[in-house]
Amino acid sequence: MEIILLQDVDDLGKKGEVAHVSDGYARNFLFPRKLAETATAARIAAVRKTMQEKAEHERRELERAEEIRDLLAKTVLTIPAQVGAGDRLFGSVTNQDIATAIYAARKIRVDKRNVSLEEPIKMAGTFMVKVEVNGSAEPADVKVMVVPEGSKD
Repeated sequence: MEIILLQDVDDLGKKGEVAHVSDGYARNFLFPRKLAETATAARIAAVRKTMQEKAEHERRELERAEEIRDLLAKTVLTIPAQVGAGDRLFGSVTNQDIATAIYAARKIRVDKRNVSLEEPIKMAGTFMVKVEVNGSAEPADVKVMVVPEGSKD
């Protein structure tokens, strides 16, 4: 009997796949648990179309994530902060501050958990910060310049 899996089933296949199983297995196990349905030509075509649309959507999302990653890699953020003696900051620049600066500069929302800072920035200077973009294979390197407040650099 040909069936279409409605959910992933161990040792049989993944959701949306067409599988050949015995009548008893389908009737007594798969159908009552809503794990599968009978495969008809129309249903197989509909499932394949849905899978193709899903694959196309995932491809577009990956392309969009790569574009955002490339845009962030070209971004230079300037964050003004109060500076004391020896270029030490009063306070620090955190991953939340960087995420907010990215939104202000590029209108791209980045979750603060996706900004990789081992510890907050406590000195004025230039830093390279890794920012993960959802769906992108590798993080973007964003240049962050922490400058004294009131400075034009």
